[in-house]
Amino acid sequence: MLRTPQRAWLVWGLALSAYVVAVFDRASLGVTGVAAQHRFGATAAELGLFGVLQLAVYAGLQVPVGVLLDRFGSRRLIVSGAVTMALGQVLLSQAHSVSGAVLARVLVGAGDAMTFTAVLRLVGLWFAPRQVPVVTQLTGLLGQLGQLAAAYPLVFALRAAGWSPAFLAAAAVGAAVGLLVLLVVRDSAPDRVVAPVPLHLPHVRAQLRGAWREPGTRLGMWTHFTTQFSATVFALLWGYPFLVIGEGRTPTEAGLLLTLLVLVSVAVGPVIGHLVGRYPFRRSAPVLAIVGASAAAWTLVLAWPGRAPLALLVLLVVVLATNGPGSMVGFDYARTENPPGRLSSATGIVNVGGFVAALLTILAIGLVLSARAPGGATAATLGDFKVAMSVQYLVWAVGLAGVLRSRRQLRAERGIVLDTLPAAVRRLARERAARG
Repeated sequence: MLRTPQRAWLVWGLALSAYVVAVFDRASLGVTGVAAQHRFGATAAELGLFGVLQLAVYAGLQVPVGVLLDRFGSRRLIVSGAVTMALGQVLLSQAHSVSGAVLARVLVGAGDAMTFTAVLRLVGLWFAPRQVPVVTQLTGLLGQLGQLAAAYPLVFALRAAGWSPAFLAAAAVGAAVGLLVLLVVRDSAPDRVVAPVPLHLPHVRAQLRGAWREPGTRLGMWTHFTTQFSATVFALLWGYPFLVIGEGRTPTEAGLLLTLLVLVSVAVGPVIGHLVGRYPFRRSAPVLAIVGASAAAWTLVLAWPGRAPLALLVLLVVVLATNGPGSMVGFDYARTENPPGRLSSATGIVNVGGFVAALLTILAIGLVLSARAPGGATAATLGDFKVAMSVQYLVWAVGLAGVLRSRRQLRAERGIVLDTLPAAVRRLARERAARG
């Protein structure tokens, strides 16, 4: 093999840094909410729409980005994303109106959309197949360090230097990382060169059609749809008001719980990646366990009479921390069930799932709160929040139906017949007994 492990880790590390910057840029406006409202003269509702719009742009671009990745490779897409996000942050640093801020967040959402799947493509083309699930998990989870950077260093810079210098500095960091990726990163290891896919419309349609018809792609999409949305909704928009306004927790407690969500995810991810790599025919088992645990944790919190004790809220956050690692299993289905030439198109389809689920859930929760508390989220009671958060059960039901159906189709197409759980336990017991 021509490449060295050190080269693979260097390429991945630089690409990962671009993803960390993307997550930082994604979260940068949300953590500066009070200052943003003052600067743009925006209401809390308008500020919340910025996040929804950015998420919609991100989700809407996933399939086009996947097609472009198969044609142009990861390096060009990561650099393009870094430049686009840097322009968005420059524009945000100078904006004084809601319209200027909206355009800035559209650019950030577009650049963000180009980054994650491009980094995953590098992982598949630089690392050994057994390593890919673990490195994929590390990519998704270490990228969330950008969220912590937005919550602490950016807020500090904002207070110390002001709005424009803080966001200009963020733009400069993104541009610098993009330059490093341009100079160092290569699209694949020397022994795994993948020919670029033509951008002719008939060929693109055939690629997307082939990716969608592959049951492994659909299983990956439904896996991502079902596992990711609850934690994303909690961390991106509704978790903080639910904790502070609904549960009566202090802003400090709410901030610590959201930080705990990120830290536990980083710890859980490699474990799930190891299990997926070791038991590739049982990948849906941790997915179903994570969904079941998430629904159960929410049931305990929502059914609790009055405000939930802090220990129960900590349990909820710890369980939700498994959602991100669980959603990464969806990308492993795309990787193993599609040929390299359409891998990015399939990955883009998978990545749409979770963000569409999150977007629909965010909007549904907002509509329920608006119906029950016309004065806005700040006027909502704990009961209003509990009713609104219950819309998650409908999303889980739809997602689980998709997971089970596509899993059945994949196993039938591949001729995979697995032991039932009791049979598997008995077989393992016999094997241990035979070994003495």
